[in-house]
Amino acid sequence: MKIAIYGGTFDPIHHGHLIIAREAFETLGPEEVILVPAQVSPSKKTAPVASGEIRLLMMRAAIENEAGLAVDDCELRRPPPSYTIDTVEEIRRRKNNAEIYCLIGEDNMDNLTNWHRFAELEKMVRFVVLDRTGQPPSHSYQIIRRKIDISATEIRKRVASGRSIRYFVPPAVEEIIHREKLYLEQPK
Repeated sequence: MKIAIYGGTFDPIHHGHLIIAREAFETLGPEEVILVPAQVSPSKKTAPVASGEIRLLMMRAAIENEAGLAVDDCELRRPPPSYTIDTVEEIRRRKNNAEIYCLIGEDNMDNLTNWHRFAELEKMVRFVVLDRTGQPPSHSYQIIRRKIDISATEIRKRVASGRSIRYFVPPAVEEIIHREKLYLEQPK
């Protein structure tokens, strides 16, 4: 059995995340792509704006009826920070030692070897780099390329300035953002 783990803050989840998750599903052929929202990412300087509970709600709404995509809240149930190796170990136990692909953004490549327990992690997973830039790679990992110019930061700024986020996020996610009054303050 093969599975792919796609971790991140997902604050909020948007069509760029979903497109790349679908691309990974079709390219790698895993049983499922598991999206894992981080409690607090060790690589981010600030905590997520939306709570873990709300981000999880948005993610579940975004992938409802999406075959091959799943959400796992294991990092939200653990104290921060969210280390990938802990997630891989937990999911591997539950999935009977499945072959695991770890999907990582190209923007994480410069710091990858500094990840918590990287030497062990590298033996446990196959890294697959999600490249939204199209630049020549500086590594030998498998790449999934998809040029997508959508970012969670841009979405939060659009909400704060009163601009539309239609087409950036699924309608169910947009509804949650407005209902919960998320991202109304300008980012600092």
